[in-house]
Amino acid sequence: MSGPIDPVALTQALLRADSVTPARGTVFDILEAALAPLGFAVDRFMSGEAPDGPVENLLAVRGDGPRHLAFAGHVDVVPPGEGWTGSPWSGEVRGGLLYGRGAVDMKGAVAAFVAAASRSEAGTLSMIITGDEEGPATYGTVALLERMAARGIVPDLCLVGEPTSTARLGDIIKIGRRGSVNIWIDVPGRQGHVAYPHLADNPIPRLIAILAEIDAVVLDEGTEWFQPSNIEVTDITVGNPAHNVIPAKASARLSIRFNDRHRGADLIDRIRAIAERHAHGVVVTGKLSGEAFLTAPGAFSTLLSEAIAGATGITPELSTTGGTSDARFLSKLCPVVEFGLINATMHKVDEAVAVEDLRTLTDIYAAVIARALA
Repeated sequence: MSGPIDPVALTQALLRADSVTPARGTVFDILEAALAPLGFAVDRFMSGEAPDGPVENLLAVRGDGPRHLAFAGHVDVVPPGEGWTGSPWSGEVRGGLLYGRGAVDMKGAVAAFVAAASRSEAGTLSMIITGDEEGPATYGTVALLERMAARGIVPDLCLVGEPTSTARLGDIIKIGRRGSVNIWIDVPGRQGHVAYPHLADNPIPRLIAILAEIDAVVLDEGTEWFQPSNIEVTDITVGNPAHNVIPAKASARLSIRFNDRHRGADLIDRIRAIAERHAHGVVVTGKLSGEAFLTAPGAFSTLLSEAIAGATGITPELSTTGGTSDARFLSKLCPVVEFGLINATMHKVDEAVAVEDLRTLTDIYAAVIARALA
């Protein structure tokens, strides 16, 4: 095993690799080069075909102890956009901040965990790293889980390095996430001249009636750990360029974020039943991004909270707020929690992480490894 790794230097190296989703090649070369000398057996593989693939993934495992802690994350990033003070791929430090696309989401956390692993040889550690979390995620963590199942790899605990902190490093741990489903409603009609409505069939009033009933639905009032589920209309489309034509179709799209009182398939069926009451021949199509999950407060969240308090003096809040993450897939494998850097600049121009936070996060992850594998 080589000596301790500097999390700042490794983050800089990862940031200098342009890895807009789906990430492939250089960024994984850098990660493998850091992991192999630490005794990790590194398995890199490609998954999927166009349009959502191919995607590169990395599974690294070290040790054969009785306890197994996994770290999950991604090295792909969203496009940098325009207006950066410097290059989004510079990895430059200015005023105590390390700049670059992916600094907090989430190359910094990946580097911090590798650095933490370089301080210990105890137990079994694995890293589950995808090149597609920011994109469709069709062939990312899902493919990694299939690879793990084929090899019989089952961690006892999984820590996801998403940037969960808000005001200060350590203030929030995610112990669950709401589920997400998108639903498309297509109401058929019959095109015709507006002066002869009896010869046509306008689908717009029926779509309006459907959406009015959906808008009145209260799914729940929230739970102990989750905010209320919500249904949002995200698009209404008719696509009619003429003012004197009754259209042949009217469509809408919904997005539902839901807590653990619901299942995605049930929500799709509920929307379909509402639509069918108002329109004959309506087509309702749903796509589930992920079910809600909760890792109930217990030994794992306590272990992590104690590690955070020891390094920062902060007692973190346990939360389930925010969007989805790949933890929705990993929750089927073992208890999973999420903890990482401050998320204020993620996906923004001049994304940056405080150098001191990178070092503190490494200390926290090292303490988690020691406690989890004791």
